[in-house]
Amino acid sequence: MSRPDFIETASGRRFRPLSPDVGDIVLEDIAHALSNQCRFSGHVRVHYSVAEHSVRVSELLETWGCSQRIQLWGLLHDATEAYLVDIPSPLKCTPVFEAYRLAEDTLMVAVCRRFGLPIAQPARVHHADAVLLATEARDLMPFRPEHWGSLKEQPLAETIIPWGHETAERNFIQRYLRVSA
Repeated sequence: MSRPDFIETASGRRFRPLSPDVGDIVLEDIAHALSNQCRFSGHVRVHYSVAEHSVRVSELLETWGCSQRIQLWGLLHDATEAYLVDIPSPLKCTPVFEAYRLAEDTLMVAVCRRFGLPIAQPARVHHADAVLLATEARDLMPFRPEHWGSLKEQPLAETIIPWGHETAERNFIQRYLRVSA
């Protein structure tokens, strides 16, 4: 029996993550899948979804006065994980995962086309992502200095209290409606 070249999404679509069709990328599928995926490979004290992380990145960009387009990029910066799931960074950076990185890059181009974003991730999005990483590490992980000493950004003053997955999905969609208007 041959293996399928597609995944079935939450909306029932047939999605080919290795040869994505821009028309098959659906915001609700992204919001649903990311709300069910936990950051840090699940090694957090309490479930904290990629969807919530993405909303928080987008909101931080708003507080920095970034345009709605950059805020939308921040919201969708991990959208590929809805279809490919996330691979921990130490693994993703190895030669074994070169094909994964290529698939992720190809899919991100499709996501950018679908949502009318520039292909290159804005530097402010990368910076906001790093600030959230520092905040998440402090608030959601055991936060051993020997593990996190290489973080370059200061965490936010606010403490993260994670939402449930349903709230994260709903907030992701609401945030999209706000920043895509």
